Amino acid sequence: MESPLLKAVFYILTFGSIAIMFWQFIGPMRFWMKGRKLTYRPKYIKGILTYVVAQRKVMGSRPKEGAPLHLLIFYGFLALLIATTLLAMATYAPLLGIKNWHQGNYYLAYEAIFDALGLLFVAGVLWALQRRYRFAKESIPPMPDPVTGKLNHSKNPITTEWKDYAALYLLLILGVSGYVLEAARISSNPQPWDHFSFVGYGISKLLPGLTPQGYVLIWWQHMVWVWLFFATLPQMRLKHIVVATLTAAGTQESPMGQLPPVAAAEIESGEPLGAAVASDYSRWHLMSLDACMSCGRCTEVCPAYNVGKILNPKQVVQDTHRALRTGEPVAGIVSEEALWACTTCNACVEACPVLIRHVDVIVDARRNLVSEGALTGTATVPLKQIAGTGSAWGQAVNEREEWMTGLNIQLARENAKFEYLFWVGCAGATDPAAVRTTKAFAKLLQKGGVSFACLGAEESCTGDPARRIGDEATFQNQAGINVEAFKKYGVKKVVTACPHCLNTLKNEYSQLGLQLEVVHHTQLLANLVEQGKLKSALPARGKVTYHDPCYLARVNNISDAPRALVGDKTDLDSGAPLFLRELTTEANHNQNLAEPVNKGKKTLCCGAGGGRMWMEEEPNQRPGNRRAEELIATGADTVAVSCPFCRIMLDASLKQISDKEINLVDMAEILQDANS
Repeated sequence: MESPLLKAVFYILTFGSIAIMFWQFIGPMRFWMKGRKLTYRPKYIKGILTYVVAQRKVMGSRPKEGAPLHLLIFYGFLALLIATTLLAMATYAPLLGIKNWHQGNYYLAYEAIFDALGLLFVAGVLWALQRRYRFAKESIPPMPDPVTGKLNHSKNPITTEWKDYAALYLLLILGVSGYVLEAARISSNPQPWDHFSFVGYGISKLLPGLTPQGYVLIWWQHMVWVWLFFATLPQMRLKHIVVATLTAAGTQESPMGQLPPVAAAEIESGEPLGAAVASDYSRWHLMSLDACMSCGRCTEVCPAYNVGKILNPKQVVQDTHRALRTGEPVAGIVSEEALWACTTCNACVEACPVLIRHVDVIVDARRNLVSEGALTGTATVPLKQIAGTGSAWGQAVNEREEWMTGLNIQLARENAKFEYLFWVGCAGATDPAAVRTTKAFAKLLQKGGVSFACLGAEESCTGDPARRIGDEATFQNQAGINVEAFKKYGVKKVVTACPHCLNTLKNEYSQLGLQLEVVHHTQLLANLVEQGKLKSALPARGKVTYHDPCYLARVNNISDAPRALVGDKTDLDSGAPLFLRELTTEANHNQNLAEPVNKGKKTLCCGAGGGRMWMEEEPNQRPGNRRAEELIATGADTVAVSCPFCRIMLDASLKQISDKEINLVDMAEILQDANS
C-alpha cells in the first residue's frame, strides 16, 4: 500500500467508519442527558477495571449462562485489540522520533502470544454460534413450568434474530481473516522466524508462493470487514462493547439492596416523587437501558414472570427505553400491574451482565404512583398499619415486649450496658412462628455469653415495606424515629433475624447519616460456634434442606454462615468465579444439608419482598410454590429458613403443593435443639 492514493483511501475509510460508529451513538447520548444529573462522583477507572477488565458480572454467572464462552470472546477480542494497538503504535512511532520496536525478541513473543490468544477468540465465537443455533432449535415449543403448567418462554431466554447471527459471523470472519492475512504475509515474504506465528504459519501452507499483489488483495478484504464492523456496531447487540463500558465507568458503588435516595426537601415540597416519565431517572440509569442486550437473563430468573404474572423485567427495560423517546408516562407504557408485581428480590439485577438496576427503575415508578395517590387495595394495608402503630403487622406498641416474658431480656431504656442491640422486627415480635425464632435466638445469645439488649416498645418498623412499595415519606418518618433511638442509646452494633431489617439498617440508614455495624443472627451464631461457645447442629445427612432468603444471600451475600451452623463449609460468599466452582464441585459433596439446585445468590424468591407479603396473590401465581417444589425435590423432610418473611410464605406454599408433612424451622431453632 505504498501508493499515496491507496493510503488516502485507507485513512478515509478507517476514520470514516469510526466516525459513522460514533455518530450513531450521539443520538442515544442526547436522550441520556435528559435525565437527572448524578448526585455522586463515579470512580471511572475502578468501574472499568472491575466490570469490564475483570468481568465481575460474568464471573458470577453459571456455565449454562454462557460465562466461559463470553470470557473466551471478550479476552480474545481484547487481546486482538491490544495487538492491533501495539502494532499501530510501533508503526507510527518513527513519526515522533521513536524507533519502531516491533522487532527482535519482542516481535517473536508478540507473534506467539497473540496467535494463541486469537484462537481463544475464534473458539469462543464458534461456541456462541453453536449455542445460538441450539437455543433457537430448543425454543420450539416452549416448556411448561413444573408448578403452574403454563408455557414458560423464559426457559429459553436467548431470543435470536438475523442480526445476532450476522454479528457472530462478522466476529468470526474478523478472527479468521486476520489469520489468513498473517498467512498471506508469510507466504508472500517467508522468513526464518515465521514459525513463531504458528497459526498463520500453518495456514500459509495452503497458500504456497503467494505473490505480493495477492497479499495486498487479502489485506484489503480484511480491512473491508474491519470497516463494516465499525459502521454496524451500534446496530447490533455488540453495541454493549461501548455502552456497557460507559455504564461500568459511571456506576455508583452502592449496595445492591440500597435504593436511590430521595431528599427530604423533595418530600416536603408536596410535588410528585419518583419517575413519572423516563427523564426523571438519573442519566446513568437511562444510559444503562441502552446497554441492554435483550438477552433475557433478567426475565429468566424473575419470580413473578415464572409464575405467569405480567411482569417481564426485559420488557420493563425496553418499554422504559421507549418511553424516554416518546415522552409517555412510565406507568402507562410499562403498566401499573407489572410494576406492582415486582418482589424487589434483585434476581434480575444480579443476573444482568450490563449492570442494569431494574429494581431502581421499578421502585422509582412506584414512588410516583404512590405520591399521586394511585395506590389502592391490600398494598395500602401495611402503610396504614405502620402509620398507626409503628408495625407493618399492626401490632400494638405495648405488645412488642410480650415475647420476652420469663426470658430475662435487658431493655435499652433500663440503662443496660450491651454490645449488641437485638433488633427483633415487626414479624419477630408478632408472627407466632417468627416469635419462636426470636426466643430461640435470645436464649442462644444468653448461652453464648453475648451482651445484648432490645428496644422493646421503643422499636418501630424500619420502613422497609413502605420504601419498597414506594411510600418514601413513611420510610423516612420511620427511619427518623429509629435513628433517634439508636443515637439515644449509643447503638453501634445491631443483630437481627430479619434480612429485610438487616438490609435497611445496614444499607439504607446510611443515607440518613447513621453508620451501624449490622449482622444477621446466623452470622453471630456462626461466630459463637467457631469460638466454641456453642456447638453446631449435626442433622442426619440429607434430612434437612436450607432456603436462602433473597435479601440475605443475593442482596447481602450471606450464605455461608447459615450453613456453618449445621457443620457445612461452603464458599458461596467468596468472590471465586461461580461458573468454575459449579464446573468443578460436586453438588452436596460432604455436606449435611440436602441442597436445592438454586442456592446462594441464585436462590429462588419466596414472593414476600417489595410489599408483596401484604398484597393479594392468586394461589396458582405464588412464587413460593416454585421454591417449595424445589425444596421438596431434595427429599428432605425439614426445611430450614433464616427469614420470617420466607417462613410465612413457604409455610403456605408447602401446605398448598404437598400433603407430605414438612417441618419448617429457623436455623436458630435447629441450633437451639443442639445446645439444649
